[in-house]
Amino acid sequence: MSAHPSTPSTPSTPSPFKQPKAVWAVAFACVISFMGIGLVDPILPSLSAQLHATPSQVSLLFTSYLVVTAVAMLVTGFVSSRIGAKRTLVAGLVLIVVFSAAAGASGSIDGIVGFRAGWGLGNALFIATSLAVIVGSASGGFAGAIILYETALGIGIAIGPLLGGELGGISWRGPFFGVAVLMAIALIATIVLVQPTPTPARRAGVADPVKALRHRGLLTMGLTALCYNWGFFTVLGYAPFPMDLGTHELGYVFTGWGLLVAFFSVFGAPWLQARLGIARSLYLNLALFALDILVIGVFTDSKAALIAAVIVAGAFIGINNTITTQAVMTVAPVERPVASAAYGFVRFIGGGLAPYAAGKLAEHHGVHLPFYIGAAAVALGIGVLATGHSLLAEAERVQAAEAAGHTPAEERRESLEKQALAEDLGSAG
Repeated sequence: MSAHPSTPSTPSTPSPFKQPKAVWAVAFACVISFMGIGLVDPILPSLSAQLHATPSQVSLLFTSYLVVTAVAMLVTGFVSSRIGAKRTLVAGLVLIVVFSAAAGASGSIDGIVGFRAGWGLGNALFIATSLAVIVGSASGGFAGAIILYETALGIGIAIGPLLGGELGGISWRGPFFGVAVLMAIALIATIVLVQPTPTPARRAGVADPVKALRHRGLLTMGLTALCYNWGFFTVLGYAPFPMDLGTHELGYVFTGWGLLVAFFSVFGAPWLQARLGIARSLYLNLALFALDILVIGVFTDSKAALIAAVIVAGAFIGINNTITTQAVMTVAPVERPVASAAYGFVRFIGGGLAPYAAGKLAEHHGVHLPFYIGAAAVALGIGVLATGHSLLAEAERVQAAEAAGHTPAEERRESLEKQALAEDLGSAG
């Protein structure tokens, strides 16, 4: 036997798609949950016509859903720290099944808006907890878990309009009943495949997410996301009306949009961040997104230009979602579930108010103004983000060190907590 000299092995980067069954069960439920965002898009004009509602009234489907989601984010940690992550996931899924089915059975726009609010409560319990469960249970590290989560988001956003268009072509009730059935399947998968999780040693308080916003990094990222989501949901919630397309056609347009969200979440964002870093990637992406919304505003009367610009917006949304989510979880000097809840509370407020404001502005000042304001809001987000430039640089350093295996989680947490303490002392001076 001849001896062969040993060669040092280079650790390979684990694939974010090699995961335990429990992670896949939660990811599948995430896909269905995120389908609910774009599912109603193709039926908005149909709902407006059949239920004799104005565009601003119909846009309340987004507003009630997202504003309730935002406010409910404040109690997700309080609930999950008392009953455990699995029970919180199950409770959220049950609420979504019940209220989506109730919305499908409703006969008035007010009823649908009200049931969408209940749907938003379930969505908040599910979204904040699912991200924490995936990050905590996934193999392949933190970045891999975020990519998996954003993949689920992208797939859900891509499939939602397609399914909404097909089911909405049969009846406007179809998309709501479709979500109820799919979420029931996700509920069963979660009950069977996700192991019971112990309750945390420390019970979270209702005020914890609000207190977390005292930290400059988390507040800066939250306010930036509020501005960004104002533009995002102006496009998502109001653009279907000036397009003047049928239900199926709207489904195809927003499916193309959603496919770009998915592709750029998974592939475009890591590629761009590797070349430009977190800060420059976000500055560039937000600037291009603001320009794209401005194009929508200028060419609202051109169907071809409007459709093309809406589809292209998916690329900027996908990049922003992935890079921002990683940055938030890195800069926040608090537990990740608390950070997720605080960040979600701020950003969903912008997403919830934007579609209703867009409808009202269009009714009184024409279809162009909502998009001009949406573009201005995203541009404002660049200025807000720039105030935390040093924090983005620190987040980039921490992520690079963690990826190389040089920085233990405890050191990362201690570093960020010291920085947060310095901020608190500085603000008190």
